[in-house]
Order: sequence, then C-alpha cells, then structure tokens
Amino acid sequence: MATPPYSLSLHDSQTRRKQVFTPLDPENVRVYYCGPTVYDAVHIGNLRAMLSADILVRLLRTLFGQVTFVRNITDVDDKITARAQANGEDIASLTARTTIAFHEDVAALGILPPDIEPRATHHIDDMLAMIAQLIANGHAYEAEGHVLFAVDRCASYGSLSGRSPDDLLAGARVEVAPYKRHPGDFVLWKPSTLEQPGWESPYGRGRPGWHIECSAMSYRYLGASFDIHGGGDDLMFPHHENERAQSLCCHPGSSFARYWLHNAMLLSNGEKMSKSLGNFFSIREVLTRAPAEALRFLMLGTHYRSVLDFTWEKLDEAKRILDRFYRALEKTPTNQQGIVPAPFMQALCDDMNTPLALSCLHPLADAALQGDESAAASLKACGKLIGILELSPDSWFRAGSDEAAIEALITQRSAAKKARDFALADSLRAQLAEQGIILEDTAQGTTWRRA
Repeated sequence: MATPPYSLSLHDSQTRRKQVFTPLDPENVRVYYCGPTVYDAVHIGNLRAMLSADILVRLLRTLFGQVTFVRNITDVDDKITARAQANGEDIASLTARTTIAFHEDVAALGILPPDIEPRATHHIDDMLAMIAQLIANGHAYEAEGHVLFAVDRCASYGSLSGRSPDDLLAGARVEVAPYKRHPGDFVLWKPSTLEQPGWESPYGRGRPGWHIECSAMSYRYLGASFDIHGGGDDLMFPHHENERAQSLCCHPGSSFARYWLHNAMLLSNGEKMSKSLGNFFSIREVLTRAPAEALRFLMLGTHYRSVLDFTWEKLDEAKRILDRFYRALEKTPTNQQGIVPAPFMQALCDDMNTPLALSCLHPLADAALQGDESAAASLKACGKLIGILELSPDSWFRAGSDEAAIEALITQRSAAKKARDFALADSLRAQLAEQGIILEDTAQGTTWRRA
C-alpha cells in the first residue's frame, strides 16, 4: 500500500473548527488518550473512545510512520475503592482482574494496544513532583491536608470547554468545601483514611486527585507539549479542562496538547445507556450476539463526533453488509498487494469520516463479486487500514459456530445418505439450516458455512 501525500484535517475541540494537522515532529507523532477506570466490565459506550483512538493512530501511522500512542489505566479512584468494598475484594485484585478483562475486550474488537500503557499507581512520584511545582509556581495551595489548584490563577481556564469558573457554582460536579478559596478549585491531593489507598507525601498520607494523574503520565511519556489529546466529550469538562490548566501552569511556555479530539456519546435505542432501563450492554454481552467485526463496523458507520444510536437491528445490518464483503473476497481470492483508493483515504483524512470511507467499499465489493481481483485486493487493503475484513472468508462464515457439533451432524447426514435414509438426511439438513448453517455437497464431500 503506497502512502500518498494526503493532508489530514481534524476538528480541534479547543478552536471549535477543523484544522490541518501539523505535528510537532513528523518523525514521531505523539498522542494521549484517557483510558479506563478499572472497576467494572467495559460497556459499548466506553468502547467508542477506544475505537476513535484506534482509527486515528492507524491513520497517523499510514501518513507519518512513527507514532507514540499513550493510553493510561486509572487504577486508583474512589469508584474503585467503593466497588472493592462492595465486593469484599482487595483493590489490587479488583484492578488486576478488570484490567485483564479490558485488554481481552478491546483485543476482540481489533483495537491495537497502545505503545505505552502507564498505570496511575506506578506514577505517584511524578504526580507529587508536579504538585510541588504547581505550589512553587503559585498555582496551587495546601488546605487541611488537601492540595488544591487555584483556577483563578490560570488566565485561560475554561477556554477548552467554553465554560468559566463561575459555571461551577450551579450544579457543579466538584465538592464545595470551606477550605477552598474558590468553589471551582479542584483537588490535586487528598488525605486517605486507613481503609483507603494512600501514599506518604509532604502533605500527609493521601492519594491523588483524578486530573493530576493524566497530566503527570502524559508529561512523563510525551513531554510538556505533544500533538493530540483525545477522549469522550463527557471528559471535556471538568477532566480535560483541569488537565490542561494544571499542565500549562506547571510548565510555562508549553502548549500541552496542540489538538483536542472528542467523540460524541453512544445511545442505546435512542436513550442514554442505563442499567435501570435495561439498555446497558457490556462488550462481552454484545459479542455473544454478533461477531466483533460487526460491532466495529456498526460504530464506524457513524462519524465519531456524531451521537451513535446502538440497536440490535443495526448490528444485524452491519453483519449482513460484512457477509457481502466477505462473500466478495471468497468469490475472488487474491494475494495481490491492494491499493487504497484515493476517495477512501480522502474520506479518512477529512476528520476521520469513516461513514464516507465505508461507502467506498461497496463498489469494490461489487467488482470483486464479478471476479475483479484488483478490486478484491483494494477491498482487503481498505479493510486492513480500519481494522475490518481481517479474517479469512471461511473463518468469518464459521464464526460463532460449534464446529464439533456441526461436523457430527454432517457425518450423521452422510451416513444416512449412504444408507439411503433420505428422510433422515433431509431432517438433519433442515436442523442445520435452522442454526443458520448452509451445506454444500461437492464431489470432495460436504462443506458448510454460516448463512
């Protein structure tokens, strides 16, 4: 696959407009995304940010080559502590178990691992060094065992989200405590009880605030200024706003993230996902109903900045479209090195317009179904770039099947045919058909595939 000189444009949340992406160092593009807080199974809403990051990094590597992609693990958080207590489980055990499950889930979806995956608990010293610098710079203060960031000391506070510190006064998501100089001041370090995780510090035994974790880890691995910071739009305020403020104040003259990318939320049947509504699905639940590539295809069918509405009907439709694409590759197998067509690349380079890119695959499939080997090779090359069509057609059409049970029924059918018990043979064929299994009798024997 050649790398043509395409220009990448991305919608920057801070400037609120689409901009041509120019990396600080074209030899090493640096990207940071907020990873999971590991206390529960990952649901399909969490998946969206991971998938957006995956498409971005795949595209950047196609255009620029070297990319350093950092995605963190938050393994110290009050939600984790509460869940461990509710489970009667050790915190380390909980975070280890849920981190393994997270890795398995994203791998199933074809989401490539980050180059660096720092864990918050491994970077407490980095956080304390940053907190000390903020105090020295006059941007943070100690109060009753806490260290707080002074939002009124950051002139550009609110420019990322478009909010002002005063917005925190009404229905804010922060604790309004008497030791705060301003209600919007947020915690960098807080005291821990004996039951809570804690580390010794100049401010007493305690634990970090949420926001300082990502600032410290991005600085440790990407430096004071890097190219892209991304995540869900629900993180823009207060998390990303606070990250940005403390990082800029800690490292005067830096830019922190030069571009900010935020994906929109995911709905389920037109409503926000909620366990009480019964429309809250983990990745593992969804993958019992359809192949992983079908879920990935469904999500790529909506632009990352548009709200995505998940339904089972849409998942079934995504599976049907992929069936057709795999049928085209089955019809015209190829070992050619495929060329990614210009319209496909242009769509991806236009703020990762995956719906438009996917529309470019249909004419390639049409041509491949007619025996066009170059079209089949291009279809595979496009799929590889966005993480679909990575299986063999045989594997795709057999996915989710109990192969041993199916082969046993086929063997019974063959025996019935030899015994001229055609009623039993037809009955077994119908039984397999009810499971979505199509049989094809050839001179070499009976083969099968999923419908």
